[in-house]
Amino acid sequence: MDIEIKINEFEGPLDLLLHLIKESKMDIFDLKIELITDQYLDYINKMEQMNLDIASSYLVMAAELIEMKSKLLLPRHEEEEQEEEDPKEQLVNRLIEYQKYKDLTSEFKELEEERHQIFTKSPENIKSYLEDVKFVNNSEVTLEDLIEAFKKFLERQKESRPLETKITKKEISLEERRTSIKKILKEKKRINFLDLFDVITKEYVVVTFLTILEMARLNELLITQDKNFGEIMCEGI
Repeated sequence: MDIEIKINEFEGPLDLLLHLIKESKMDIFDLKIELITDQYLDYINKMEQMNLDIASSYLVMAAELIEMKSKLLLPRHEEEEQEEEDPKEQLVNRLIEYQKYKDLTSEFKELEEERHQIFTKSPENIKSYLEDVKFVNNSEVTLEDLIEAFKKFLERQKESRPLETKITKKEISLEERRTSIKKILKEKKRINFLDLFDVITKEYVVVTFLTILEMARLNELLITQDKNFGEIMCEGI
């Protein structure tokens, strides 16, 4: 049987043996030591003919296979059979255990590839959105006031129904939300800060909050509060 030489593909002698077993369509539980030994040695010999370095572990396995093959060819006494463990059974068990680890490694690689398809954004300090923001009423409206109102809004929504956590097909950008808020302020002139959160999804809520801060920073809207702890309003400029 011809063996295709594959360089730097096997991770060790057990990996090579599993490959040879698969190529021969052999049942691992019915391992034919004579055949698999010949194929293994043929592979090693071809590597030597190509002047390739062979790891010592491959040579150790070659010696073990030769020993197993020779024992199978020689007659054995009944006493020896009872005392010695079957080397073929030991090899089969090693191959089965290796296959389990190999399969598990493949699963981890698939999970790693799936993880690479997920992109995350590092946490950002939202105070950067409030640089040069001009609030009215003697600067009584602070970032903490907005965050506190935002928290209460989220708590109320959580009590009524949970925020969606599914990935949306179309992401909402700050620029898109900015355009829509400008349109709302042009029509209504003045609107409650919380009324701008008209769609209750996690992505939409976060983008809306950051857009309001950005528009305030750019002096595109005013954030006012009629009195302490009163409603926070947004006005177009």
